[in-house]
Amino acid sequence: MAGNQEPLSPRARLAVTAGRAAAAVSRAAGRGSGSVIGGKVALRLDPDLLAQLANHLDVVLVSATNGKTTTTRLIAEALRANGGVVSNALGANMPAGITSALAGGSDARYGVIEVDEKYLDTVARDVTPKAIALLNLSRDQLDRAAETRMLAERWREALSGTKAVVIANADDPLVVWAASSAPNVVWVAAGQEWKDDAWSCPACGGVMQRPGDDWFCGECGFRRPVPSWALSGDEVLDPHGSAWPIKLQLPGRANKANATTSAAVAAAFGVPPQTALERMHSVTAVAGRYDVVGYRGREVRLLLAKNPAGWLETFSLIDAPPAPVILSVNARSADGTDTSWLWDVDYSRLAGHPICVIGDRKLDLAVRLEVAGVDFQVCESAAEAVTACPPGRIEAIANYTAFQDLRRVVGN
Repeated sequence: MAGNQEPLSPRARLAVTAGRAAAAVSRAAGRGSGSVIGGKVALRLDPDLLAQLANHLDVVLVSATNGKTTTTRLIAEALRANGGVVSNALGANMPAGITSALAGGSDARYGVIEVDEKYLDTVARDVTPKAIALLNLSRDQLDRAAETRMLAERWREALSGTKAVVIANADDPLVVWAASSAPNVVWVAAGQEWKDDAWSCPACGGVMQRPGDDWFCGECGFRRPVPSWALSGDEVLDPHGSAWPIKLQLPGRANKANATTSAAVAAAFGVPPQTALERMHSVTAVAGRYDVVGYRGREVRLLLAKNPAGWLETFSLIDAPPAPVILSVNARSADGTDTSWLWDVDYSRLAGHPICVIGDRKLDLAVRLEVAGVDFQVCESAAEAVTACPPGRIEAIANYTAFQDLRRVVGN
């Protein structure tokens, strides 16, 4: 069990103070929360600060391409049944942002930390987690992220010999291959709707066979492990065969899967599934995602989708036509500048919806919609797009920085 935090070294205290000052200056200048710059300053002054801040915590790391921010929030709510939690709830998931988050949680018992998939190995080395939750791996930020098989290899090396219990998605072959090197794995049948990044065997390169919900490699025998937790409709099945109703205000199958993984993580810390799932009901939005905001006489629901897997899951949340849809895509540094992934998304699923296209790369998106045979109009701004839609509900789907742009406009 985690104990009280040992006194920080003088160098660490200086680093924390300097980091908080840098963050305050950033906020005063209107440059955001300041968590990243604050963490960078602190780590520059004391490179070992993250390990010191985490040494008294029972740490859970959450990593994936999609769903890690929401799952982090759900796990944090569940574990609060047992004690205080410190978490990077706004999604600053690289070492600097994680350091800033932990610097504010000296009285917490648990640290529930979202980790960018490229940094899982280094963060796990620093914070010695008690549990690691792995949800999925798929293509993302193609210009600067490693190919998914390479990321799985890094995870596999990092998890080899870990003392953490690894809670992993049995339905994603890349995750299974990565997690299989760990001594203690809890397998969760969380599903995998997007399969285009896992048709070849990560172990040998052979073609994966996918009969029904199962999968296996016909060449080397690598196959889906038997899960001990599973999502079944609107219920979580635990290792004893008991079914627990999922109580979420967040929409969609993907969030039920996130809740299933979160319940398995909570159980590893002694929180019963019923208690964990009841506590998750309090989460209505995650860093603005799923928020419904009133703007110019319309109700705009804000949905984040940053890669093909995310767009596929998000389309499943949208009701049948005629609900209007605003699509916004940027290609800034935080998004990845390569937009070729647009061609992997099946936009024909939006046929029949009135569609408005905005964002820095609205013309790239317009070409993709034209090829898909979907009617749309290009607008110059979010305000123009909202005004072009009739009064009522609007679904707004945007990738990362486009989502932040949209929030600033319609959320004010």
